[in-house]
Amino acid sequence: MTDPAKVRRHAERIRELVASVVRSQIKDPRLGMITITDARITADLRDATVFYTVLGDAAAQASTAAALESAKGMLRSTVGKALGLRHSPTLTFVLDDVQDQVKHIDDLLAAARNADAEVQRLAAKAQYAGEPQPYRVEDEDADAEVEDSDTEDDEPRGDRR
Repeated sequence: MTDPAKVRRHAERIRELVASVVRSQIKDPRLGMITITDARITADLRDATVFYTVLGDAAAQASTAAALESAKGMLRSTVGKALGLRHSPTLTFVLDDVQDQVKHIDDLLAAARNADAEVQRLAAKAQYAGEPQPYRVEDEDADAEVEDSDTEDDEPRGDRR
């Protein structure tokens, strides 16, 4: 088994290497405004997945994906030499859709805020369905009269013959 700390270090190193090579060595005009966000590598250090984001529309994302696919061999050899592993890990590039997920979550939170505001608005106008005091409360005067009559009717406890 491979040490998980070692796997994390290699994944971080792969992310740094790919970002550096993309920034400095790849001169493909199809490459857009790209950011390497994360890299993950399997425990056997054979397969690495590199996550990236691209600033722009779907056409910019597609052209950047094509540029990364064409530069995959150079990136793999650079990563393999820098890591010093017996086998260079294969690289898979995955578009990281974090911005889309953030936008979706923001939309859900806005909808929840609107629903809460509507509930608050309706609750402000609401009234009780029954009486304002739903619990049975006995009158204090009636309780005092009952206690007085109980004490007067009691016979002294003694011998009853």
